[in-house]
Amino acid sequence: MNKIVLIFIFVIGAITNSYAKISLTGKITAQVNGKPLEGVSIYFPDLKIGGTSNVDGLYKIDHLPETKILIQVSIIGYKPVTELIDLSKTTHKDFILEEAVTELNEVVITGLSKSAERKRTPMPIVTMSATQIKQLSATNIIDAIATLPGIAQVSTGAGISKPVIRGLGYNRVVVVNNGIRQEGQQWGDEHGIEIDEYSINRVEILKGPASLSYGSDAIGGVLNFLPAITLPEGKTKANVLLNYQTNNGLLAGSVNMAGNQKGFIWDFRYSKKMAHAYKNKWDGYVLNSGYLENSFGGTIGLNKSWGYSHINASAYNLLPGIIEGERDNSTGKFIKPVKMDDHTFEETIATKKDFLSYTPLTPYQKINHYKVVSNSNFILKNGSLKTVLGWQQNQRKEFEDVLNFHNYGLYFHMNTMNYDARYVLQDINKTSLSFGTNGMFQHSKNLGTEFLIPDYNLFDFGLFMIAKKSWQKLDISGGLRFDTRNENGKDLWLNDEGEKSNTPTDLHQFTAFHKNYQGFSGSLGAAYQISRNYYTKFNISKGYRAPNIAEITSNGVHEGTLNYVKGSANLKPENSYQVDYTMGINTLHVTVETNVFYNQINNYIFLHKLQNADGSDLLTDGYSTFQYTAGNAHLFGGEFSMDIHPHPYDWLHFENSFSYVQSVQKNQPDSMKYLPLTPASKLQTEIKLDKKNWGKNFANLYLKIGLENYFKQNKFYAAYNTETETAGYSLLNLGMGADIISKSKTLCSVFININNLTDKAYQNHLSRLKYTSQNLVTQRSGIFNMGRNLSLKIIVPIEI
Repeated sequence: MNKIVLIFIFVIGAITNSYAKISLTGKITAQVNGKPLEGVSIYFPDLKIGGTSNVDGLYKIDHLPETKILIQVSIIGYKPVTELIDLSKTTHKDFILEEAVTELNEVVITGLSKSAERKRTPMPIVTMSATQIKQLSATNIIDAIATLPGIAQVSTGAGISKPVIRGLGYNRVVVVNNGIRQEGQQWGDEHGIEIDEYSINRVEILKGPASLSYGSDAIGGVLNFLPAITLPEGKTKANVLLNYQTNNGLLAGSVNMAGNQKGFIWDFRYSKKMAHAYKNKWDGYVLNSGYLENSFGGTIGLNKSWGYSHINASAYNLLPGIIEGERDNSTGKFIKPVKMDDHTFEETIATKKDFLSYTPLTPYQKINHYKVVSNSNFILKNGSLKTVLGWQQNQRKEFEDVLNFHNYGLYFHMNTMNYDARYVLQDINKTSLSFGTNGMFQHSKNLGTEFLIPDYNLFDFGLFMIAKKSWQKLDISGGLRFDTRNENGKDLWLNDEGEKSNTPTDLHQFTAFHKNYQGFSGSLGAAYQISRNYYTKFNISKGYRAPNIAEITSNGVHEGTLNYVKGSANLKPENSYQVDYTMGINTLHVTVETNVFYNQINNYIFLHKLQNADGSDLLTDGYSTFQYTAGNAHLFGGEFSMDIHPHPYDWLHFENSFSYVQSVQKNQPDSMKYLPLTPASKLQTEIKLDKKNWGKNFANLYLKIGLENYFKQNKFYAAYNTETETAGYSLLNLGMGADIISKSKTLCSVFININNLTDKAYQNHLSRLKYTSQNLVTQRSGIFNMGRNLSLKIIVPIEI
C-alpha cells in the first residue's frame, strides 16, 4: 500500500512539476509609522507553504504555482490580512498591517474545500489559537476546548473526556485529526479521544450539521485538530515542553523537531504524561483516577510548486484507571480489592501509597491507537485535486480481574480505512465549485472474554458537492451530500463458561444482522459584511446520522459504565434540521459576536433506564439496565462573547462569554421532557492584562483573573432516576506568563495557572462520576471534580 501511495505521489508530481514555478516577494510595514515589520508570517493554507519577513520587512516565497489562492499575513498585535491573489499575474505584493488588539478575521478550513475567512463563512465556527492553548491549564485536549462558548465535555475523571457541542456528543460529533476522522469506539461513555494534547497547534470547531465534508455522525458538529504550520524553507527548529500540575502530580513532557529543506518537510514529536489520583475538598484523593500516556508521531513530505504530499504516522498509548467509587460503610473512605491468594480477594481501605501511585489499580484500561495518513493537494491547470488515504487501528482492553492483573475482559480490536478525494475547480468570477467522495471501511472484532457488541463490518460511502459565490460584501455558499452506510454483525454463542462456541443451543448473545442506512445532507447560507466593523451570517442545514453499532446491538456490561446496556435493532437514522444566525461587531474598543440556533432532530437516540413493575430498577447481572430508544427532540440556544479593549488602553481586556442550550423531547411527560447529558448554562468572565514588551528580557507578558460560573441544571432527564439535578457553582482561576528573551531571542516561555483557586467542591452535570456510589458517612452522592490545581508549563524553543 505504501509503495502504491509513493508511486502515485511521484507520478502526479512529475506531471504537475512541468508547470511554471514562480516566487512571490514583497515588503511588510506597520500602518502607524511605516516601519518594516520583522517576523511576520506569510502563509498559503491550501499549499502549506509560507515564509517570514526579515529585519527589513522583506520576504520571498519560492516554488509557487500559477493559480488563484488565499494568502494570510499575520503577527501578534496586528490585524491579520487575508486576500485572494492570482499568482499567474502577481509576483510582488506589499502589505501594510494595522495594529489590533483582537480580530475575528482568522482563516478556517473545517468543512470547506478551500480556506476562507471565518467572518465570510456562513457556517458557525469557533477557533482556539496556539496562544490560547499554551496559556490554558488542562489535563487533556478536550478539557482545554471545553472553555469555549457552546462547548462542553462528558468526563470520567481527569484522564477521559468526550466533546459535546451545543448539547450533542458521542457519535454526533466528528473528531478530525491529521485530515481524517478519529475512530475509536467513541460510542462508549468511558472512551476518550486518543490524541496527543501537545501535538495540537490550533482547533477549529464547526457547530451543527452544516458540514458536508464528513457525512454521517457530524450532525452535532466537527472538531478539527490542526498541527503546527509548515516551517519556511531553510528553517529547522525544535522545542521542549515541560508541564507539572500539583493536584494530581501530573508530570508531562513533549519534545518536537521540525524542518523544511528545499521543500522536503519533516515534523516529529514524542510526548509522555503521568498522573496519580486527583483530589478535592470532600472526597480527598479519588482512588484510581490516575493515568499514564505515551505518544509518538511524525510527518514527512514534499512542498513544491505542484502542491504538497505528506505522510503522517502516529502511535498513542493510554493506561487510565477506572473509577468505581466504592467506600467503606463505617469510615466513608475509598476501598480497593486486594488479592489474598489465587482464588480469593478482600476489600481493604486504600492507603496513601495507592493514591499517589502512578500505576493504576484494577480495574483499568489499556488503549493503543495507531494511525498512518497520506494527505495531498495537487495543483492542476484548472483546479486542484485533494486526496486523503488513512489507516488506523484501535485496541481497547479493559482489565478487571483482581486475581490476575494482566487478564483482560473486554478487548475491542478495530481497523478502519478512511478515504477522501475531491476536486476543487479554479475560481471563475469569484465562484468556486468542488465535488468529491469520502467514507470508510471498518472491521471490529472481540478478542476478549466479555462481549458488549458483536464482531461487525461497516462500509460508508458519500458523494458531495459544495459551491460558493462571492461579491464585494456578500458570500453565499451551500451544497448537497448523499450517504449510504452498511453494517453487518455476526452471530455469537456462549457456552456455560461464557466462552465462544458454535453450538446453536448455547446462549445466543448476538444475532447476525445486516443493516443499510441512507440519507441526504445539505446546507445553504450567506455572510454579509455590513461595513468595515459589522457583519452578519445566516445558515440553514440538514444533517443525517445512522445508528451506531452499540445503539443497535449492545448486550452486556463492563467496568466503568455502572450499568447494563441493551441495544434496539429497529432504530431509524436521526435527521437534523438546524437554523443558525450570527451577528458580529469588531471595533477599536469592543469585539462582540452573538450566535443563536434552533435544531430539530427526528428519531433522536438516547439511553433510558428500565424498571420493574413495582418501580424498582431492573437489574441484569446486578447492574441497573439501560436500553436505547428514540424520540423527536428540539434543541435551541446560543452563545454570546464580548471583549472590551478600550483604546488607548489596549493592554486591558474585559472578556465575557455566555452559553445556553435547552434540549427538549416533544410530547413527553415532565420526567422525560429534557434530553440526557444537556450541559448547564455557562457564564465566563475574565480580566486580562497583556503587554508586548516589558524591558529587555520579557515579551508577550500577560496576567489574567477569570470566573467560570455554571448555573444550576434543573432541566434534566428525570425518568427512572436516570439523571439528577446539579447545583450551580463558580470557579475562580488565575493565570500569568511571559516569553523570557535575551539578545532578541526567546530563551523560554513560562505559563502559570491556578484553576479553582478557592478549592470549590463541585460536580459538573456531565461528569459520569456524579452517579457513583453514595458515601454513607457524609450522605453525599457520587464523586466530585478536581479541586485547586496549580500548573507550571515551560516551553524552550531551539532554533537550529
